[in-house]
Parts: sequence; structure tokens; C-alpha cells
Amino acid sequence: MEQYQKAARLLDRIERELNSLGLWQSHQPPVEALDSQQPFAMDTLEFHQWLQFIMIPRMWSLIDAKQPLPDSIAVSPMAAHSYRNAIEQHEQLIELIREFDVLLSGSDPLQDDV
Repeated sequence: MEQYQKAARLLDRIERELNSLGLWQSHQPPVEALDSQQPFAMDTLEFHQWLQFIMIPRMWSLIDAKQPLPDSIAVSPMAAHSYRNAIEQHEQLIELIREFDVLLSGSDPLQDDV
């Protein structure tokens, strides 16, 4: 299966997992919150909001346009950090994000630090 199809399937699974955790939002944050210059918009958004309103739409846009996908991505360490106090509840989400990292980068950023 080509990388675009695999990436699309993982994005679908990430979206479903966010929804099952009750983290998927029906209303978009204010435009100013989405314009953050900080990594992961950590000064204006919670991590799940960054996933839903910034990362996932950007990835879908690249996939739909058959544009090159990032070849160096490491989102799973931030996911693990963000959910460190409730790791068991968010374990599946972190794993899906790790799979997305590995698909695009070819390496596991959660293992690279060990």
C-alpha cells in the first residue's frame, strides 16, 4: 500500500481515537489561537486541539494534493509528554501517532531517545 494510503488510514484512526476519548471538538478555537508561532501551538492550544485543527488538516491537505509528506516528523514524544499524567488512558492515541511518525520518518522517535 502506498504511503499516502497508509497515512490516510492512520489519520482516520487518530481522528476516531480522539473522538472516542472525548477530545474531538465541534467548534474551532479562535483564529488567533491557530496562528501561534510556538511548536505545537503550546501557548494557545491543548495538544489534542493542535492535532485536530493544525496537524491533521495539514496532513490531509498534503495527501489530497499528492504533495510530498514530511520525511522527518516526531509528534509522538510530544503526545507522550502531554498525556504523561494519564498515559494508560491515552496509550492507543500515542501509539497511533508513533505509527504515523514511523511511517513518514522511517524511525521511532520514542525509541531514538532511549
